[in-house]
Amino acid sequence: MSAAPGGQDGPDGGERISKNAALSLVAQLAGAAFTAALTLFLARELGTGGFGVLSLALGIAGLALLPSDFGISASSARFIAEQKGDRARAAAVLADSLRVKLLISTAVAALLCALAGPISDAYGIHALVWPLRGVAIALLGQSIMMMSAAFEAMARIRYSLITALVESSVETTASVALVLGGAGVTGAAFGRAIGFVAGGLMTIFALVRMLGPGVIPRTLRNGEHTRRIASYASVLLIVDGAYTLYNQIDVLIIGGFLGAGAVGLFSAPLRLMTFLGYPGNAMAAGVAPRLARSAHREPNVEAFGRALRVMLILQAAITAVVLGWSPLIVKVALGSGYGKSAAVLRALAPCIFLMGFGALVSVSANYLGEARRRVPVAIATVLINLVLDLLLVPSIGVIGGAIGTDASYALYVPAHLAICQRILHLDLRPAARTLARSLLAGAAMTGVLLLAGDSLDEPWQIPLGAIGGSAAFVLTIAMTGELTFTEMRALVSAAPMVGRFRRPAGDSR
Repeated sequence: MSAAPGGQDGPDGGERISKNAALSLVAQLAGAAFTAALTLFLARELGTGGFGVLSLALGIAGLALLPSDFGISASSARFIAEQKGDRARAAAVLADSLRVKLLISTAVAALLCALAGPISDAYGIHALVWPLRGVAIALLGQSIMMMSAAFEAMARIRYSLITALVESSVETTASVALVLGGAGVTGAAFGRAIGFVAGGLMTIFALVRMLGPGVIPRTLRNGEHTRRIASYASVLLIVDGAYTLYNQIDVLIIGGFLGAGAVGLFSAPLRLMTFLGYPGNAMAAGVAPRLARSAHREPNVEAFGRALRVMLILQAAITAVVLGWSPLIVKVALGSGYGKSAAVLRALAPCIFLMGFGALVSVSANYLGEARRRVPVAIATVLINLVLDLLLVPSIGVIGGAIGTDASYALYVPAHLAICQRILHLDLRPAARTLARSLLAGAAMTGVLLLAGDSLDEPWQIPLGAIGGSAAFVLTIAMTGELTFTEMRALVSAAPMVGRFRRPAGDSR
C-alpha cells in the first residue's frame, strides 16, 4: 500500500487518528475516575502525614521504575509502529522486548524490597518500610503495563482501555478495603500492588490477543531484534531517567527538608494536575505513531500541526480555571485540611499549560527516531529543577518546588517542539498566533472566575462563574478569529477532532 499524498494515511487517516485519540482519552478518563476517587479517599482518610508517607514511597518507586523499564517500552513501540503492516515481525519485536522487560523488572522490584529498611532509616521514617515493599511489588506490574505502548503503535487503543479499567478498578477496590480494614498507608500500598499485578497480567493477555501467542518469549536467549531495541532504549533510558527524576525530585527534596506533611501538601495538587494532562496524552497517542517512517509512509505532518493548535486552545482554558479557582478545586477535591495546597496548584499553572502539548512533542520526537537529541534537553531540565529546588525549598517551602517545576518545563517543551520542527519542517507562525489568541482568551476567562469568587457559602456564584468564564473564553477566541463558530460546533460534537479539525481552504492564518 502506498502512502497517500502529503504523507497522509489515506482518506480515512484523519478519522482513525481522531478515533485513536478519543479511545486513548476514554482509557485515561476511565482510569482517572477510579484514580480520582481513590486519591480523594486516601488524602482524607490518611491525612497529610499518612498521605505524605505514601507519596514519598511512590516517589521512590517512581525512580525505580526507570531502570525497571530501561526504555524498552518506548523503544519497542517505535519499531512495532514501523512493522505495523507485518504482524509476524511486530510480534517478534514484542517478544524480544518482553523478555528483557520481565528479567529487568523482576530484579529491580526484588532489590527495592530488600532496600526498604535502609531507605526508611535514611529518611528517619520507620513507617515507610512496608509501604515501600508494597509499591515494589506494584512496580513489577506497572512496568509490564508500560508495554501497552504497543497498543498505541498498532492503533489498537481499545486494549489500553481494557487494561486501564482492570488495573484501576482492582486497585481502588483493594486499597479502600485494606485502608478501611485498618491497614493504613501499608494497605494503600499493597492495594496498589494488587491492582498493578492484575493490570500487568491483563496487558500480557491483551498483547497475545492483538498479535498472537508469538509475543510470549519462549527462551531466555536474545532474539534478532534485541540489539536494535536495546540500542534505542539505552538512549531513551537517559531521557526517561531524567524526566522521571524531574517528576520525583520535588517530592524527594521536600521530604528531606520539610518532612512527610509538606510532601502531602505538595503531592496532592500534583496528583490533581496529572488528571489535567490526560487530553494531551490522548492527543499524543493518536498522532505521534503517525509520525513513524516506513518504506511506504511518510510522517503525517498535517495531523501534528492540527493537534498542536487544538492543545494550545484547550490548555489555555484549563489553565484559566486553575488560576481562577484553585482554592475552590482544592477545597472540593481534598478538603479543608489541604488549604495550603491551593497556592501550590496555582503556582503550577505555567506547567499545567505546557504539559498539554508537552506530551505531544516529546512522544512525537521518539517516533521520529530523535531520542538522542532529547538527551541534553532532558538533562538540562533536571538540573534546572534540582538547583531551584535546593535553593528555594529550604527558604520558601513547597512553593519553591512548584517554581522549579515550572522553570524546568519551560525549557523542556519548547526544546522538544524545536526538535519536531527541525525534522518535520513546520511553519510555527500559525501556532504562535494561536498561542497569543489562546492566552488572551484564557486571561478573559480567569478574570471572570476571579470576579465570581470561589466561596462555597454563596453556591449561586459557582455556576454563574462557570457560565460567564466559558462565555468569555469562547467569545474572545471567536473575536480574535482563531476559531470559527462552525469549528466550535464540530469540536463540541466530536472531540477530540484531530482528524476533522481543519482550517477553511485558502485560510492562511
